[in-house]
Amino acid sequence: MLIASVVAAARDVLSPPLRRVLWRSLALTVALLALVWAGLTRLIGLFLDGHPLSADYPIVDGIASFLAGAGIFVGLAYLLPPVSAVVAGYFLDDVAEAVETRHYPADRPGRALPLGQALLYGLRFAGLSLLVNLIALLLFFIPGPNVIVFFAANAYLFGREYFELAAGRFRPQEEVARLRASHRLTVLAGGAVLAALVLVPVVNLLIPIFGAAMMVHLHKGLAARRLAAGDGPERIDAGSRPF
Repeated sequence: MLIASVVAAARDVLSPPLRRVLWRSLALTVALLALVWAGLTRLIGLFLDGHPLSADYPIVDGIASFLAGAGIFVGLAYLLPPVSAVVAGYFLDDVAEAVETRHYPADRPGRALPLGQALLYGLRFAGLSLLVNLIALLLFFIPGPNVIVFFAANAYLFGREYFELAAGRFRPQEEVARLRASHRLTVLAGGAVLAALVLVPVVNLLIPIFGAAMMVHLHKGLAARRLAAGDGPERIDAGSRPF
């Protein structure tokens, strides 16, 4: 079931609806980071212009401005995945809806999260992605068993977050938690796939969209299995959500 979900999600990422979400989120991300880079570079330029050495040694001022701008660019490039995650988080309901419509047209559609909760989800995704990237950076300097801890912890975090997104469109928080606990190894394995993608440059930008699509397929598969086992059909509840 997991392999089928991964393959289906990989195909979905290349589909027109999800490509539009990807390009929108990347465009907004790059625009936001470009504004931050321009603002910080300008502030540093103003600081250097007011420094006493600038008048006496203009070449030093030019070199310092260039190095500062390059350093800020590298730092912001490293923040591209987490910033992309928070921007893409606003579109994850669109991703889930597109996957549900394309693959499960006969099923009852899920319920989109309210705007406020969608914003909270985006912030949560950003915090999680930033944490993962910082840990990944530290692993370059602390080799050994920490790699195992990194994958185990983040497989759990990614699996929980994205599964709750997919299942939370149909179920209340308590039922989502029970379903995840009943299939914890499957959800953990799905999270491990996403955790492995974190360290792949460029590909890690696809994690929010790919993860949402994969967990939609996984949740649908688990829901079908429960229905076949006589546990009852999936349902949409207007109550609490997994936050």
